[in-house]
Amino acid sequence: MKSAVVNRMGKLRELMVEERLDAFLVAVPENRYYLSGYQAEDMNLVESSGYLLISQSRQLLLTDFRYQEEAGQDAPEFELVVYREGLRQVLPELLRDLQVKRLGVEGHYCTHSLYLDVEEALKEVFPGAVTLSVEGLVERLRVIKEPEEMDRIRDSLALTEKTLDAVWHMLKPGLTEKEVAWKIEVLIREGGGQGVSFPPIVASGPNAALPHAVPTDRKIQAQDPVILDLGSKLRHYCSDMTRTWTAGAPQEKLRAIYHIVREAQLAAQQLIRPGVDAGEVDAAARSVIEQAGYGDYFGHGLGHGVGLAVHEQPRLRKKKGRLLAENMVVTVEPGIYVPGFGGVRLENMVRVTHTGCEVLNHLDLFYPWQSS
Repeated sequence: MKSAVVNRMGKLRELMVEERLDAFLVAVPENRYYLSGYQAEDMNLVESSGYLLISQSRQLLLTDFRYQEEAGQDAPEFELVVYREGLRQVLPELLRDLQVKRLGVEGHYCTHSLYLDVEEALKEVFPGAVTLSVEGLVERLRVIKEPEEMDRIRDSLALTEKTLDAVWHMLKPGLTEKEVAWKIEVLIREGGGQGVSFPPIVASGPNAALPHAVPTDRKIQAQDPVILDLGSKLRHYCSDMTRTWTAGAPQEKLRAIYHIVREAQLAAQQLIRPGVDAGEVDAAARSVIEQAGYGDYFGHGLGHGVGLAVHEQPRLRKKKGRLLAENMVVTVEPGIYVPGFGGVRLENMVRVTHTGCEVLNHLDLFYPWQSS
């Protein structure tokens, strides 16, 4: 991790120069790990396991007694500062020592009270100094995956696919959505994962019309579509994939919808390459669905980046302005959701290559359905 830390910190400091920041306070857990190797996770948004404070000359890891030993072991390239009564206790002196007049803060993640504490700490030592909300600075680095990151993403996806394959072959009418979701969690843990990258979605029958359905006690019934959306977290990196299963012979309407969604996915994958606007990729899939008459039933973006977080940049959505680049990793997950009937979503993870894209999934589990 040491060489990665040195390389990433160098790139971050270049971005800080561009933003004219004397120092940058890192609060996002994934960013903290990416830059330092410090592995502790936050219990919740208002209970942080630590922060990074970075200037051009120094890099500090600020945390409390609970994480003191772990922080020292995980991030030896960082100066360790242990506070007893919260960040506010130590921040003024550190900002004075660093001569900070322009401080960047991850305002998109910090609570309002934390932001005010930081702002007050800076004003206390330098009344004319400014605190700036800087969004996406570290994320600009994270969006391009390094070779070791790609290895971890592949391993995470392999665990997810192994789990889905086992669940796929145990599915049957009579099982509840909750039972299937729990089986997914158990298999990912037993397979060596840190856990799921998000709570599994198991949505059967009419519940499959809910893109982010929460598993219920509903039992799977014959001819139900069942959306299975799952991911694992392994060595800090996430994966995310979706397939749609059905019990027995599907209804013709389901076959037709399934075929449309698969065609939309393939159309999008064929367009992905460096220099293409992410909005154009979304439009390619959306056009297939709209032309089939289901445009009103595909209401979410086509996909998102995956890495240390299961949802990160870049986003594949209607909004344009983000150009794809080599070694970005994104999902391609079109769907059609018909209230009262159900729905279909199919999701692959792909890596943007020099000339196109590499589908990272090895497990197929696509039905060879054509609408009649």
